[in-house]
Amino acid sequence: MNDSTESFSYSQRIMIAIVPRLVALLLRTLHRTLRYEVIVEPGAAPAMPPAQQVWCFWHRCVISSACYFQDGFRPAVLISRSFDGELIARTIERLGFLTARGSSTRSGGSGLWALAKAVERGHPAVFTADGPRGPVYKAKPGAVKLAQLTGYSIGIFYAHPEKAWLLRSWDQFMIPKPFSRVAISWGRQVQVPQSEDPLLIEAKRLEVEEALERARLNAERHFLKR
Repeated sequence: MNDSTESFSYSQRIMIAIVPRLVALLLRTLHRTLRYEVIVEPGAAPAMPPAQQVWCFWHRCVISSACYFQDGFRPAVLISRSFDGELIARTIERLGFLTARGSSTRSGGSGLWALAKAVERGHPAVFTADGPRGPVYKAKPGAVKLAQLTGYSIGIFYAHPEKAWLLRSWDQFMIPKPFSRVAISWGRQVQVPQSEDPLLIEAKRLEVEEALERARLNAERHFLKR
């Protein structure tokens, strides 16, 4: 084990050695069965590699997003330093993603600075706007702050499986069922000027929230039309 696991118990270290390998294998297998259908809001455009900017999505579609983006992209994802965070980080690293460890609020937003450094090195940053604890569909200001740190706009997307298992979590976390179709919904980008005005930051936070909700509703309506 490396030094990053020293603070965990023996049983936790065993899980860290086994679980990420298994989950990454399952996600790669699931990805091969899914059929992706791209939806683009008027005025928006799908991300194309390297897509070097800040990208936001809702926490409940993490699995669908991880499946879709493991081909062609190498984004940096903010992950906490908790035990659960260690499992997630090692799993997505096996899928080819980068990880930035830390918090978007604690210790001066160390996680945001780590993501900003990844963007400087040429990688897109991916951010769950309402994660990891919600409330659901309520964007936090972290994405706006990260956009100001990097100078990039905020890209908007949502990945909605037509058939999924819903967990009894705060956001009804979605696990796509094998062979499901998945709507990849792109929303219009949000431009964020350099300003410390709290009213402007709040206005941009709300704009991100509204854009994410449009992307979600467009994805859900996509399958209702069939």
